[in-house]
Amino acid sequence: MNRALETGDAARSGADMAPVQLGIGLNAVIVSVKDKVPFVLTVPQKNPDELLGLPSGPFDPRHHRTFELGLRAFVKEQTALHLGHVEQLYTFGDRDRYSLAKAGEPHMVSVGYLALTRQTPESERLLAQQGARWRPWYDFFPWEDWRGGQPALLDSIIQPNMNGFCKVPEPDSGVFQELSRKDRYQLAFGIGTLEWDEERVLDRYELLYGAGLMYEALRDGQPKAAERGDLPDLGEGLAHDHRRILATALSRLRAKLKYRPVVFELMPPEFTLTDLQQTVEAISGRHLHKQNFRRLVETGQLVEQTGRTSTATGGRPAALYRFRRDILKERPAPGLRVSLL
Repeated sequence: MNRALETGDAARSGADMAPVQLGIGLNAVIVSVKDKVPFVLTVPQKNPDELLGLPSGPFDPRHHRTFELGLRAFVKEQTALHLGHVEQLYTFGDRDRYSLAKAGEPHMVSVGYLALTRQTPESERLLAQQGARWRPWYDFFPWEDWRGGQPALLDSIIQPNMNGFCKVPEPDSGVFQELSRKDRYQLAFGIGTLEWDEERVLDRYELLYGAGLMYEALRDGQPKAAERGDLPDLGEGLAHDHRRILATALSRLRAKLKYRPVVFELMPPEFTLTDLQQTVEAISGRHLHKQNFRRLVETGQLVEQTGRTSTATGGRPAALYRFRRDILKERPAPGLRVSLL
């Protein structure tokens, strides 16, 4: 037996050796885009002291044959939505992930899911009845929206605070030392000669949490946040670890834009190329080169013209397109391979 393990086991108290009760929860990150704004669906939590959170519920094998069926069932119950595209994200099981958990309650291990949908007048009415709300996701991650240029808070708030955090010595992790805080910060935020990578949403959130700059860090009693005494204005918090789950979903969705046609789950049956470009920009948080975007979409045969036009913009009529579903049979990875500017 490993000596360190043997010593550690001997030091445990009887209470520490007691079985730990586990529960399985399901969380849904439900995304839509409307009027160039990306939204995420939020719902009130059972505990009135908590902030808004993601739709969530327990998995009950007596009633749910699979995780996904359970997810669809409670999302319909909480929001009245029938979900379309759904995919599993990640399993979240950190020890302190539920901030207001009571003594004796089971530790909840949550399976996160990403779902894409469209907002309609009927769905808006149903959501209002359930108390669910669409919230712009950049309310929770304001540093992620570069469509108007680099967000000012990166220089005014994040950089000076992270520079101080990076100067604090880290515990030695042995021969296989991880990247330093400074290295991780520069890589995640594109500092110096490095470029901003829109897919590193989760890396950035976790660094800001570790530096004690997030609301959740203060709420969870994170030492760095307690030392500060105040918090900078870095977006709104969510219940429990739901902002971390949301960051995971944004990272996944931004990456999938490039190799799967998931963006069309957010589009109406017919759309203009401008509509499509603005939806991609809303998700990625970056502007796209208009001519390059149109050329790649058309030459990639992702869309086809319907023969109709739209005058919704008030200018000259714009051609209407639809997703060409045959592309799914023709190519294994028909994504939007575009360069972000």
